[in-house]
Amino acid sequence: MMDSPEAEASAHSETRGDTTPSTSNTSGQGEDGPKPKKAALKRTTGNPTDAKTKKRKKARVSRPAQLGYTVHQGEDMLLVISSSTSQYDGSAWTPPKKGSKKKKKLTKGKVKASQIKKKKTVRAKPKVDNSPVAKEKEDADLFVPKGAADNRWGQSLPEEVLVNIFQMVVIQDGAVPFLCRVARVCHLWNAAASSPVLWRKVTVGHCWIAPGKSQLPKTEKKVKDTFSWLAQNRFSRLRDFSLCHWTKNVTYAVEVVSQYCPHLCSLKLSYCTGLTATAFHSLGLHSRSLQSMNLQYSEFQVEGLLEYLENHGSQIKQMLYTHGLKSDRLLNAITRGNCPDLELLEVNTKLDSKHCELPICIQALQMACPKLKTFRMLNVRPLHKMMRSGADSTSGFPLLEELCIATASFSYMTDKDLWDILFGSTRLRVLDLRGCSRITPSGLAALPCPELECLFWGQYFNSNVGLSSTKKGLHMVTQKWSRTLQQIDIANQLFTEEDLEIAMSHLAHATEPDTLRSLNLSGTRITPSALRPVISHMTALNYLNLSSCRYLPRGLKRIYRGQEEIRQLLDGLE
Repeated sequence: MMDSPEAEASAHSETRGDTTPSTSNTSGQGEDGPKPKKAALKRTTGNPTDAKTKKRKKARVSRPAQLGYTVHQGEDMLLVISSSTSQYDGSAWTPPKKGSKKKKKLTKGKVKASQIKKKKTVRAKPKVDNSPVAKEKEDADLFVPKGAADNRWGQSLPEEVLVNIFQMVVIQDGAVPFLCRVARVCHLWNAAASSPVLWRKVTVGHCWIAPGKSQLPKTEKKVKDTFSWLAQNRFSRLRDFSLCHWTKNVTYAVEVVSQYCPHLCSLKLSYCTGLTATAFHSLGLHSRSLQSMNLQYSEFQVEGLLEYLENHGSQIKQMLYTHGLKSDRLLNAITRGNCPDLELLEVNTKLDSKHCELPICIQALQMACPKLKTFRMLNVRPLHKMMRSGADSTSGFPLLEELCIATASFSYMTDKDLWDILFGSTRLRVLDLRGCSRITPSGLAALPCPELECLFWGQYFNSNVGLSSTKKGLHMVTQKWSRTLQQIDIANQLFTEEDLEIAMSHLAHATEPDTLRSLNLSGTRITPSALRPVISHMTALNYLNLSSCRYLPRGLKRIYRGQEEIRQLLDGLE
C-alpha cells in the first residue's frame, strides 16, 4: 500500500537526517497569529524557529532497525545466535510502522491485488491430512497436556530410567559435581540424583582458589558444611572414596566419611597434606569394612598409620604408598606380619625423587604376606636384606600373579634376585622388568611360571649407558611362552638380527594365531624378513611399535594401530 507524498517526503528527510526547517506551520497558529510573550524576552542567537524545529525533530528520531541475532557473552568467547525474528518483537517500545493509520482509511478500491490474494490465502481452510503418520501423531497428542509438549519427557520419564542415564554419566565423569548440579533441575531429577546406587564411588577434587590467595574462613566453613551434608544425606552406601589435592581439612573429611559411611571399603588420598593420627584413629573405630588404602603422593603422619596397622592391619588387603625418608618403618611393619591377608602391595617414588633405594627383606615379606597377588616397586631400587639365621624356609609367593620392578634409571636386580622372588610363583601372569638391564634371557627362561601373558622388558634409560653391547638368547624367552604371550615389550634391547629372526619365528609358529596382541620392537634391530611371518600369522595383533628401527626401510618406522594399518605394512614389506 502506497503512502501519501507528504508522508514519503517526511520519512525521506528523517532518513537523511535533514535539519532544514519545514515551510509548514509549526506553532499551531496562523502565520499572522499572536506570538507568546515569554518567547520575546528570551535571548535568541538566530532564527527563533530553529530551537523548536530541532527539539521537535529530536523527539521524532526513529530507533535503529532491530537486529536479527542475539549476542551472549561466555567465559572466553562471544556466542552469536541468529534468528528469523528479533527477540524484541512485540515489545512496548517498538515504533509503529509509518502510514499505518492511513492504510486503515484507504478504500477497498486502492487495495493491491497481492493483498487480496494474501487475504484469500489466510481465509482458506487447512487441508486435512489423513495419512497413518498424521493419525498416529494426533492420537499421541491426546495423552499430552496442552502447553507441555516440549517438557513431557522430563515430566513423565520413569525415575528408574533417569537413574540409569545418570549412572552412565557417573561412570564416565564421576558423581561429583554432576549429581549435585542435576539435583537442582526439578523434583524428579532431585529424586533420581539422590539414589544411593549412584553414590557408591565418589571422588572429591580440590576447591579452586585464586593463585597466591588462601582459603577464607567463610569459604572453609562452607566447604565443611557441604561435605558434612553430603556424607549425611548421600554417602549411606559409599564404598570407594577418593580425595584429591586437598591441603586443608583432610583429617576432617576422613573423620566425617568414616563416621557416616559404614560400608567404606576403599580410601584413596592423592596429593593431600595434613593427615594426622586422629583420622587413622577414627578409621579404626568406625570403618570396619575398610580393605584398601591408597596414600600415594600424600603426606601423612607415619606414627598414626603404624598404630592403625598394629590394631587393624588384619583387615587390610591392599596398601599403596609413596616411598620417603620415614616410610621405611611402614614396610618393616608389613614384613613383621601386621597385614597377613595383604593381596596388593605397591611402593613407588616420583621420577625426580632422590630417595629411590628401598631396603627390603624378600624372605620376611614372603613369610608375612603369603596371600600376596600383586607386588609392585615402581621407580625404586630394592636393596635385598638378608634374613636372620635360624628362620624357617618359605615357599615364596605361591599366589603371585603380577610382579613389577620397573625403573626409569638403573636397577640392581640380577637373575638371582629375580629367582629369590619368583621361585614359588607358578601362577605369574604379568612380569614388568623395564629398566632391569642385568636380567638375562637365560634367567627369564628358568622361571617356574609356565603361562606368562605379559612381558615388559624394554630399556628406558635417561642415558645410553649399558645399551651399546649386543645380546643373545631372546629365542629362549619366546620359545618358552610363545603359546601364552599376549603383550611383549623389548624396546631398545640390542639383540642380534639372527636372534630376533629366530625369536619371531617362534611367535609366528604358535598354535593359536589370535594370542599376541601387542608387540613393541622400538629401537631394535628387527629386519623385514624377521617381521613378515609374525604379521602374516598373528591375526589379533592390533599394536606394533617399529619406531627407530634402523634395519627397516624408510617410511615404515612408526607405530601401527589396528589390523588395517598392520596389513598395509605387510604389503609394504613385500
